[in-house]
Amino acid sequence: MKTAEIRYQDQVAGYLQQTEKGYSFQYTLAYLHHENARPISLTLPLIADEFTSNVLFPFFDGLIPEGWLLDIAAQNWKIDSRDRMELLLTCCRDCIGAVSVHRIEQNPGS
Repeated sequence: MKTAEIRYQDQVAGYLQQTEKGYSFQYTLAYLHHENARPISLTLPLIADEFTSNVLFPFFDGLIPEGWLLDIAAQNWKIDSRDRMELLLTCCRDCIGAVSVHRIEQNPGS
């Protein structure tokens, strides 16, 4: 399982997970109750429910580099270009825009 902390303007907005069943994203309650809370995407409105998908949500997939930049990232970090979650975790910590993706290290055996 891979997990990412999703931040909106340096505030923790929610968590994205990849499991054997697919992907899930959920906003934190603290973010939902913040007076300046904004959805990270129009496709992921501000609700407490967990969003699930068999494929990486299009919003997050759109943050991943494309073309020659994707080729460079995949070659330099030895990442399979089909491993979208690993590309997101590796390449999208410092994205253009308000959203950033931060890897959460899992403890061995968890």
